[in-house]
Amino acid sequence: MKNGESSKKVVLITGASSGIGKSIATYLSKRNFIVYGTSRKVKNSSAGEFNFIQLDVTSERSIIEAVKFVSDKEGRIDILINNAGVGITGPIEETPQVEIQKAFNTNYFGPLNMIKHVLPVMRNQKSGLIINVTSIAGYMGLPYRGIYSATKGALEITAEAYRMEIKQFGIKMTNVAPGDFATNIASGRYHAPVTKGSPYETVYGKTLDLMNEHVDAGQDPELMAREIHKIIETPEPNVHYKVGERLQKLSVKLKSLLPDKLYEKMLMKHYKL
Repeated sequence: MKNGESSKKVVLITGASSGIGKSIATYLSKRNFIVYGTSRKVKNSSAGEFNFIQLDVTSERSIIEAVKFVSDKEGRIDILINNAGVGITGPIEETPQVEIQKAFNTNYFGPLNMIKHVLPVMRNQKSGLIINVTSIAGYMGLPYRGIYSATKGALEITAEAYRMEIKQFGIKMTNVAPGDFATNIASGRYHAPVTKGSPYETVYGKTLDLMNEHVDAGQDPELMAREIHKIIETPEPNVHYKVGERLQKLSVKLKSLLPDKLYEKMLMKHYKL
């Protein structure tokens, strides 16, 4: 660790080249944290005020090299923020298996491998905080976003168990589920190639337009950054946090309160199905 910075906490955050990840990295770097943001292609990323390193969460070798680089240079990793993720939309029936696997590799197996290789560092220092950025979509099966919902929901449930297993080492874990934020996620999202004549063509197109409207009208990513900072400063973080519009957070509560068919009807009405 650099001289004069021994009191600063070291943060490693994946997917920091844009959107929520970049906002979190920039926000923390201005508040006495040593931040290492990652991206698959550093040459195309704008580092700003934090350190940038190359990391592909779908490559275990890349993860090992990045974790070693940060731990060797700073002597510790206090906070891991699993933020890297990909969007995927389309009728489940017409979504290629290879694209489903890619989504799980990034959104689910990627964070698990990050945790696996950061844990020995945190266990050695007898402390650490792991924050998994999931999604409110992970709490419900959304039409034409079913695969995305599944990847985020799987991480939420796995982390519930993981959190209990690592508590004995003084390591904490929490999940933060954002709603819609004004980012460029729609431009990088995979869309199943629904062809002309598909039985889903008309309805999927309308639903996709509605999804994009939600993102365009989403909240400022800095809201997520502020919430992440609050969680870091919390001595005992909760198991789950939800960040977003009031209606989006309410939808999660309603799922546990309403009869299944009524909740399904509400979702279908929202998506005009």
